[in-house]
Amino acid sequence: MTPLEKINAMKMPFAELKGVTFTQAEQDRVVARMLVRPDLCTLGHTIHGGALMAFADSVGAAATIINLADDAKGTATIESKTNFVSGAKEGTTVIATATPVHRGRRTQVWQTRLETEGGKLIALVTQTQIVL
Repeated sequence: MTPLEKINAMKMPFAELKGVTFTQAEQDRVVARMLVRPDLCTLGHTIHGGALMAFADSVGAAATIINLADDAKGTATIESKTNFVSGAKEGTTVIATATPVHRGRRTQVWQTRLETEGGKLIALVTQTQIVL
């Protein structure tokens, strides 16, 4: 099973609720897309910061999962930091690209870049996942 097939076979209900679609997955890079829908927005038809953070968290968690050792029981986010750079309007597709900063036996750190399809940076998220 490829890493992308493994991610797409997992049940991630909150990612599904947000409309996250995983499009690419390798050990060193996971990419997903999410349409900015009205129910993900705040004032001004702009994506809510929490929706962006949750999107990045789902992508970083998926990246961690495909990098777990066979004897690991799972993962959980233990720290996350988001730098908001710009907004994304309703109807925009946001692309999240997660790349590893650190992959250790007990923790993994992933940086997720959130951009529009045109390459405009929306946010940069760094998260730490514990290996269970």
